[in-house]
Amino acid sequence: MVKSGLIVGAVMFFIVLLLAVGISPLCALCVPLFTGLGAGYLTGIFDKPLSNSQAAQRGAIAGAIAGGISLPAQMIASVINAMVLQNPQFQLSQFFGGEVVDPTTVWLAQIAFAICIGLLNIGLTTAFGAGGGAIWFSTKGEKQVPVI
Repeated sequence: MVKSGLIVGAVMFFIVLLLAVGISPLCALCVPLFTGLGAGYLTGIFDKPLSNSQAAQRGAIAGAIAGGISLPAQMIASVINAMVLQNPQFQLSQFFGGEVVDPTTVWLAQIAFAICIGLLNIGLTTAFGAGGGAIWFSTKGEKQVPVI
């Protein structure tokens, strides 16, 4: 479960970083669906649990590891976005006729938003990891022969 969590976590780190910087920090919420299922399924392949509950539990732990690895990516993306948003040319408030936002407010909002999205990613990846483990058990795990 640690092995699959680290593998999927590395992939998730780069995907979250690219999406959160390139498009929007909200795009990072799409990543846990596929990475969580992948982490849970890989856990089944690597660990071969003997029951559905074990597969779901180990998949959830692998998903939590992967989601935890993606949290620093979200934080790095928020720092990059805050640096870009400090430039008055890119501030949306000025586009709509408002005033320029204080840089401290930009930094605090970006960091707080990144923490919230990152924690939500951890929870979603954990839940989908449990689902991925259960999917593995229902497709491959029931047919395995227990080794003593």
